[in-house]
Amino acid sequence: MFGLFALLWENAVTLFHIKPYLLPPLSRVMASLWANRALLAAQSVVTILEIIGGYVGAVVAGLAIGLGVFAWPFARRALYPVVVLFQGVPKIALAPLLVVWLGYGTASKVLMAMLFATFPVVVGTLGGLAGTPAHLVEHFRAIRAGRWTAFHRLRLPAGLPAIMDGCKTAMPLAVIGAIAGEFVGAEQGLGYLILEANAGGRTDLLFAALVAISLVAAGLYWLVALAADRVWWRAL
Repeated sequence: MFGLFALLWENAVTLFHIKPYLLPPLSRVMASLWANRALLAAQSVVTILEIIGGYVGAVVAGLAIGLGVFAWPFARRALYPVVVLFQGVPKIALAPLLVVWLGYGTASKVLMAMLFATFPVVVGTLGGLAGTPAHLVEHFRAIRAGRWTAFHRLRLPAGLPAIMDGCKTAMPLAVIGAIAGEFVGAEQGLGYLILEANAGGRTDLLFAALVAISLVAAGLYWLVALAADRVWWRAL
């Protein structure tokens, strides 16, 4: 599939005489990717650290909110509507404020990635815990199992697939959040490199940076999926 896409891209640019500053041929993008590999690697490290920081924060916050909302009715009534309402706010609109508050450094990008990625973890946690089969819940009640026993022996194992799905969904969103933060205000990173390449009319470097972002996102998602599968099998 990728080979067909690459063939169509390369030939369409040549066939329709598209200007390189509008859409460079794939071969030129690959050449730029290789020629600028050191620059792209250095900027990728910056962005990866931002993504990982935001992702870890999102998982911790999402699990805490999900568990709190599930366990305490007051939190379900008071906190969850606020979380849902905040999810409807365009996160990109908050990016300039984060830059003003936290500066152009890593902190604003980490928080931006965290804001993008937290909600799927909350939803996955709530859905997984609430989706425990009712007959098993009744069985644990019948044997007078305590709340903690029912939680870690029943609800948590039963809800783990949904929780892991939420964690996997959060990773691409953390990538989007970090890049969006870099677009608004940054001094380094792949998003910053894209803006610099666009301002300099270097479309080939811009596309090379996009390829780098795609590789970073795919690699991080693969690592999260691998970790999630191991957690799931160990819980069985």
